[in-house]
Amino acid sequence: MRVLARFVVALLAAAFATVALAAYPEKPIRLVVQYGVGGSTDAFARIIAARLSEQMGQQVVVENKPGANGILATDTVAKAAPDGYTILFNTNADSANVSLYKSLPYDLDRDFAPITLVGDMPHLVVVHPSVPVNTLKELVALARQKPGTLNFASVGTGSTPHLAGELFRISADADIVHVLYKNSGQAITDLLSGQVQVMFLGAVSGLPHVKAGKLRVLAVTSRTRLPALPDVPTVAEAIGVPTYEASTWWGLLAPAHTPEIVIATLNKAVAAALAAPETRDQILKLGALPVGNSPAQFAAFQKAEIARWARVVKAANIPQN
Repeated sequence: MRVLARFVVALLAAAFATVALAAYPEKPIRLVVQYGVGGSTDAFARIIAARLSEQMGQQVVVENKPGANGILATDTVAKAAPDGYTILFNTNADSANVSLYKSLPYDLDRDFAPITLVGDMPHLVVVHPSVPVNTLKELVALARQKPGTLNFASVGTGSTPHLAGELFRISADADIVHVLYKNSGQAITDLLSGQVQVMFLGAVSGLPHVKAGKLRVLAVTSRTRLPALPDVPTVAEAIGVPTYEASTWWGLLAPAHTPEIVIATLNKAVAAALAAPETRDQILKLGALPVGNSPAQFAAFQKAEIARWARVVKAANIPQN
């Protein structure tokens, strides 16, 4: 009888839990963002938060938690309750950090439940107008002809502009020198003045300077061409390296052990938000592309990204922190 009673209690508890989860969400959801207010990651996160608020009937509140190349925000969510009310707006920094840091306070595979890949933003290969090239092939030829004389700027070791430049340098066998800046403002200022010649610049930052004629765009780093620049080839097309791809991407992760019904609810809501024409228009205006996929597809994508950037970090001899 005791065994039967325990079984009934457990069955009732499971039933009540299922009913409670079916009502999810019943309160605001915290969306933790890895970077500060004002950047492309923050802008994209706020678009998604607003649309999810509409889809889910509860406010999705953006919480900016910058620090340590995204590690602070990621660790915060890793340690949060797995109830669907704290989720991470993660970026490609998470994949690179696995190789850039000797140890992390979390494990991306063990401590998180993937929800979906939300979108990505290609980078532009841009040069100062004084550089005597009009195509990416010409840039590679110049780098080989005058090794070590061309510089490319980035805004942090392991940042997308840095890793995109290192991948290009390795893939094209082009001798260009990395110049590290503390912030994007100074890097872009020096690029515009010709102090550095090349940069792998996010589309949202680069497009206005390209349209103003202050920078020359040679290629985009994505697998496909950017709708805003349909005549500009991809790096893969321009130099014949089909595996080249580098972009800033954004996804959603929940703490491990978050119930599957919660993950499914969030995934469905994001898919509906991304399908809305107004959402797509907002994202495209950022110079980004909406994606959306299943939790399993996002998990596989993130694993592939970790392996890919591990190879680049090793080949480029980037020291670990």
